[in-house]
Amino acid sequence: MIKTRSLPKRNSLLTFLCFFLISLVVGGAAAFARPASASPASQADQPTPAPGGFAGSETCKSCHDNIHEAWKDTFHANAFSSPIFQRDWSELGSDTRCLECHTTGFDPLSGQFSEEGVTCEACHGPLQPGHPAQVMPIQPDAILCAQCHKTTTDEWHASKHSQVGIQCQDCHNPHSQTRKAETVTALCTNCHKERGDTFTHSTHSNAGLECSNCHMYSAPREGDPIDGLVPTGHTFSVGSDACIGCHQDTVHSRNEIVKLSGEVAELQNEDLGTLQQQKTALEDEVNTLNTRSTVRLYTGLAQGAIVGLIMGGAAAWIVSKRMTVVEVDENE
Repeated sequence: MIKTRSLPKRNSLLTFLCFFLISLVVGGAAAFARPASASPASQADQPTPAPGGFAGSETCKSCHDNIHEAWKDTFHANAFSSPIFQRDWSELGSDTRCLECHTTGFDPLSGQFSEEGVTCEACHGPLQPGHPAQVMPIQPDAILCAQCHKTTTDEWHASKHSQVGIQCQDCHNPHSQTRKAETVTALCTNCHKERGDTFTHSTHSNAGLECSNCHMYSAPREGDPIDGLVPTGHTFSVGSDACIGCHQDTVHSRNEIVKLSGEVAELQNEDLGTLQQQKTALEDEVNTLNTRSTVRLYTGLAQGAIVGLIMGGAAAWIVSKRMTVVEVDENE
């Protein structure tokens, strides 16, 4: 009775093992035979977000290495670690309000932040679940930049660039923070192609100046910026301070400008023949003066020689008269 009951159990176990092994082999073979295909990452594949839902710039680097490389040495990347910021922040008593622009993921309630500096998520927002299938939201315009660059965007609002809808990223690369052209002038002439034909622009260009030297002029800073806010010249207007920056010797002397302008006008009205006659007369006068100087030199030398002969002869005669000759007998 015992053997009869145990035999079916043993057969059942063997049957289960056979089917299990066969299924395991077939499943493995099918997995290797199936071609790999790209598919959205599952929730389990997503990186674990940092506190506050921020994953960190190193997470972004895993896919966007080229952008991370362009960003890592910029002012944005070093917004917190900058020695100037650290010094000013310390002098301000480590005011946590500064961290709203100098860190990423700052929480004003707790005073904590996710990462130092202005990183990817500072502009793109926290990593979205399901990314890259889920697009990272961003509003690439002056409204985004104004969250930190208030002075600059206020100036921009007063400019013609703002009126025609030219945004920050039209001129600036947001990742590398460099201009979108080899030079400032090359960037400006993408739109302002005719400006170089005018006298003022061509003269300054020939002197090696670029558009920003006049249109974005700001006086040299004599001290550190107050709360990091400084004028940046984004109104693009040219005021007298831009001219004074280079032409201070003449701009402050109106009489000198009028005098020079009058002299130029007089020279333009002069007849070429008259100027040539004046030149010849001046050359003759110079030659006459040179001749007179030569004659005076030789006359002076002759007079000196005559006086020297007379004085020398007289001195010699006087000396000879006062000399006494004494003869001595050698035998004595």
